[in-house]
Amino acid sequence: MNENHFEIIVAGAGPAGLTAAIYAARGGVRCAVAGGVAPGGQLLETTDIENFPGFPDPVTGPDLMIRMIKQAKRLGAQVLQEQLSGCDLSARPFTLTVGSKKLTCDALVIATGARARWLGLESETRFRNKGVSGCATCDGFFFKGKIIAVVGGGDTAAEDALFLTRFAEKVLLIHRRDQLRAAHRLQEKLLANPKIEIVYDHVPEEFLGGERLEALRVKNVKTGEKKELKLSAVFIAIGHDPETAVFGDALKKDAGGYLVTDARCATSIEGVYAAGDVMDPHYRQAIVAAGTGCMAAMEALNYLQERK
Repeated sequence: MNENHFEIIVAGAGPAGLTAAIYAARGGVRCAVAGGVAPGGQLLETTDIENFPGFPDPVTGPDLMIRMIKQAKRLGAQVLQEQLSGCDLSARPFTLTVGSKKLTCDALVIATGARARWLGLESETRFRNKGVSGCATCDGFFFKGKIIAVVGGGDTAAEDALFLTRFAEKVLLIHRRDQLRAAHRLQEKLLANPKIEIVYDHVPEEFLGGERLEALRVKNVKTGEKKELKLSAVFIAIGHDPETAVFGDALKKDAGGYLVTDARCATSIEGVYAAGDVMDPHYRQAIVAAGTGCMAAMEALNYLQERK
C-alpha cells in the first residue's frame, strides 16, 4: 500500500473539513485531513458558542474543535498538522503538497474556509473576542441592551446593523465615505430604523478599554477631528476572503472568489468537492459548514463507488 495515497483528502480542518473527514472515514475509505499547524479553523478564535446543537451549556470554539478532531481520529481519519502548500488537479490521482510530502488522492474535499478582513489596528487584535468581532450572527446575542457599532458600508454591514437592532439599545454604523455602498432597499431600512445611527466620513483609529472593549476612537476623514464613542462591542463587516489561493485558477469561482458548486457540493472538476465558508458567502455558520461537509463527503464516497 502506498502510504502517501488516500482515497479522499480533505483540505481544511474546521467544522466543514472535520465533518467531511468523519463521514469519509465512516464510509470505509482511507482519508487524510490537511489541517495546518493548528487544526480547527476560525472557531479556534471563538469564545462561547451557544447555537451549535447538542450543547445545553455554551461550548468554546477550541473545545468543540478538539472534540471533532478526536472523533475524526477515532473513526480512522489521519489529521495532519501540516500546511497545504500546493495542489495539482490537472491529472489523476490529484496531487497535494502537505508539509514536505507529496500526497495523492482519488477525490478531494476543499474546506479551507474564508478569512475575515480586519482593519489591521493593534488595538483591534487586543480586543478581539473581548468586544471586537467579525460575526454579528455569532456574537450579537451577548450584547443585549448595549450600544454597538458596525464598521463598513456595504450590504454585509447594513444587514449586520439591522440584525443587531434585535439586541442592542443603539447601533452605530461607521463608514469612511459620505454615502453607503449597500443596496438601496437596505439603506431605506437603515434610515427607517430608530435604533440605527449612521456615522459617515469616519474611520476607527483605536479601540479602548481595560479587560474588555469600552470605547472606540474614530477620526473624521475630511476634517481630521477625533472623538470617542462609548460602546460595548464593534463588529467589523468589511468582507471576507475565501482561502483559495493554493488552487490557483483550476476551479471555477464567483466574483467574490468563492468556489462555485452545484447543489451537491461538486466543483467544476469531477471528483473535487467544496464545503463550508470557502463556497458559502452568505451564512458563515459552523452548523451550516458541518452540513455541507457531510454532503461533500457523501458525494465523494458516491463518486468513488461509481468509479469502481
